[in-house]
Amino acid sequence: MPAKLWNRNFTLLTFSNFFMCSAYYSLISTLPIYISNELHSPKSVVGLVLASYIVAAVLVRPFTGYGLDKYGRKTIFIVSLLLYALVFNGYLIAWTVTVMVLVRFAHGLTWGLTTTSNSTVAVDIIPSDKRGEGIGYFGISTTLGMALGPVIGSSIFQHGGYSAMFIAGFIISLASMGMAASMRFPDVVPSKLLEFKFSTLFETTTLLPSFNLLLIMITYGGMLSFVALYGRELGIHNPAGFFLIYATGVIGARFTSGKFFDRHGPRMILLICLSFLIAGFPVLALLQNPSGFYGAAVILGFGNGVVFPTFQAMTNNMVPQNRRGAANSTIFTSVDIGMGAGMILVGSIAQAFSISAAFIVCSGICVIAFLFFLFFTSKYYEKNKLSLHIEERVKSGIS
Repeated sequence: MPAKLWNRNFTLLTFSNFFMCSAYYSLISTLPIYISNELHSPKSVVGLVLASYIVAAVLVRPFTGYGLDKYGRKTIFIVSLLLYALVFNGYLIAWTVTVMVLVRFAHGLTWGLTTTSNSTVAVDIIPSDKRGEGIGYFGISTTLGMALGPVIGSSIFQHGGYSAMFIAGFIISLASMGMAASMRFPDVVPSKLLEFKFSTLFETTTLLPSFNLLLIMITYGGMLSFVALYGRELGIHNPAGFFLIYATGVIGARFTSGKFFDRHGPRMILLICLSFLIAGFPVLALLQNPSGFYGAAVILGFGNGVVFPTFQAMTNNMVPQNRRGAANSTIFTSVDIGMGAGMILVGSIAQAFSISAAFIVCSGICVIAFLFFLFFTSKYYEKNKLSLHIEERVKSGIS
């Protein structure tokens, strides 16, 4: 009998991820504006402050992956969620740029811990022959958090101010931890003899696809951090609505892409979605009106909706179970580096020229990522992917 995807553990983990991401994205549409207007910082400084979050996540992810593989999943995951919730209270005293950088850095450390942990647990739970589909559905919870988080954050801010928004993030994150703590974690045997060295912190087999994803995430980080400010420059009344419309594109793509990946592999679906990204950024940059702004949200949503879950499924298809922690930390590190570089790059270009000029540069970077995947990554993946059905026959059961 085929293994069931939507079991109790997967459902709890998916909702836990949704709550965690909702808390994170509740700050996305308001924090850049707060740093710019209330702390009187130029756009380049906004990018640097936001990127401090990413720097912290990059530093902690390799050690998280090592810990997950050597010591197991549950304790690291639950403790990281608790710390993630507590740091929201730090924003209440972030009255200067320096303090804001420190709080963002601390929050980045906990974000690196939680996202590496829950993604590794998700891959443990998902049946191997449904990995693309399962990761896609799990990713939808992130997307829904991205869509609803900014709306929730903006609404709470308008009615209660920044303090209420930060406290709400703390409460939502605690709910995420409660759901995760209610799970029965998969029976994965830790690698107690795993040595602490560079080759165990990263999974070298996945470096090529991780670099390909890094290129794409440069454009995603820039878009995510500056699209709200860009919307305000265009006179858009509710720029947070971009994330809601963007999410519809992401969800629409993920409902079909996961099953397509499981049946046909990543090549065609990624080439199509990268083409959407190449086209979407010029629409955002050049059609400077509500139609262009929200139309680009749909196009970019369809493109980005497939990119990360497909690359994550690829990397996990290339490693055995006891190296998934390292594989996920490697792929997430590439995401963080790319997003951090994108925040700084787009902030610098926006300061020197304009945000629309920065989005044109993002389109060019997507062209490079398209060609890199076409000529290198897709061939490398086909050569190095494992036989998943053999792997699952020896996998421990999950209740």
